[in-house]
Amino acid sequence: MVARATLHSGTLGGYGSCDTAAERETAMVSYSNNKQDYLARLRRIEGQIRGLQRMVEEDKYCIDVLTQVSAATKALQSFSLSLLEEHLATCVVDAARQGGEQADIKVKEASDAIARLVRS
Repeated sequence: MVARATLHSGTLGGYGSCDTAAERETAMVSYSNNKQDYLARLRRIEGQIRGLQRMVEEDKYCIDVLTQVSAATKALQSFSLSLLEEHLATCVVDAARQGGEQADIKVKEASDAIARLVRS
């Protein structure tokens, strides 16, 4: 998927509010300025997960595996919080500036995402 190159003024990451799922698919994402950093973090997490697979294949001690599960979980939580923070600072703030129904939709979207993260 190729991000649209349109930048919207007044946003931190060049993200404009999206009205529909189709627009969300083609809109420039708020994390595009940090994409390489996010990808590097995800690759490290992927390495942690592969390490967990190896540990299980090699019959490592349960507590050692659980320690690594905890580390991978914390890494994913940290990643998701960074992404959420960026989304709030760009997409939600931009929608709030525009006001109206889009502001309500973006706040609800963010609230739902936060609820999912809290439950996980």
